[in-house]
Amino acid sequence: MSARRINPNRVKILRNYTARRLADCLGVHKNTVLQWQWKGLTPIDARRPYLFHGAAVREFLVERNRRRQRPCPAGMLYCFGCREPRRPITTAVEYLQIAARPGNLRAPCSQCGTIMHRRIRRETIPAVLPGVLVQITEAAPRLTEKPEPSSNCVFRTEPLS
Repeated sequence: MSARRINPNRVKILRNYTARRLADCLGVHKNTVLQWQWKGLTPIDARRPYLFHGAAVREFLVERNRRRQRPCPAGMLYCFGCREPRRPITTAVEYLQIAARPGNLRAPCSQCGTIMHRRIRRETIPAVLPGVLVQITEAAPRLTEKPEPSSNCVFRTEPLS
């Protein structure tokens, strides 16, 4: 399988697609569509050129994307270094609060030390990491406006002498 997820909403459910049209619509190679046929994508009939019904293609892609999901159980975060859900080092878990929106949960992996991130709401911290003490910090304010203009301004009203 490819490393990226294909957006199934790009396929119109009331249309029929050839392998070439379907590949162009989804941004993949024509042989990828033919590989999907081996993995369960069924054409309308057995005659060439193969035609695929849009609803069947969308259902196949949704199921394919669903099988690739790896939800993390409680007490674990996904580590991109290990490519698996792992327990964080419990003494270094930090939650960075960003205004009133969800914040970022950061913790190093207990196996490889890679920093793991997860965007969650503050209220869900006990459900995601039960029994772990989390240090909550406020994010630094963003620079939205300056109190005075920059001093290297080149606007002059009088000519240089």
